[in-house]
Amino acid sequence: MLLSEQSYKKIDRELAKYPADQRQSAVMAALAIAQDEKGWLAPETMKDIADYIGMPAIAVQEVATFYNMYNTKPVGKHKISVCTNLPCALSGGERAAHHLKEKLGIDYRETTADGQFTLVEGECMGACGDAPVMLVNNKRMCSWMSNDKIDALVEELKK
Repeated sequence: MLLSEQSYKKIDRELAKYPADQRQSAVMAALAIAQDEKGWLAPETMKDIADYIGMPAIAVQEVATFYNMYNTKPVGKHKISVCTNLPCALSGGERAAHHLKEKLGIDYRETTADGQFTLVEGECMGACGDAPVMLVNNKRMCSWMSNDKIDALVEELKK
């Protein structure tokens, strides 16, 4: 067992939501729980989840690699996803991404030397009217990201 007892209890609560013959329905929640604990989903972590849920390891890997909210490689403490779909790109997304790249000294799919920040391109976050939009650690939506708001966000996350 690679996860904490607390994480397995959380996964058990997710499994309880589905009939016994449909345990695989909890795979996305189980991956999120494991990622919250470990920071990313190593192959052995995905295999452990597969064994625990009772599904093929390749099926768990397929889910983890299909959705961009799962980290299948190590990332920084703060993963910032910048929406780069057309509405955001046309409404300041490219400018915001450029400012963030300059501020952090990294490009997309890179992590700062101190391990604090990873920058990634994000798919549509469903908030086109709030562009430019960023998502921090898959959980915190940041809207209307001016350069000043980006600077304040980075400073806040550094603390």
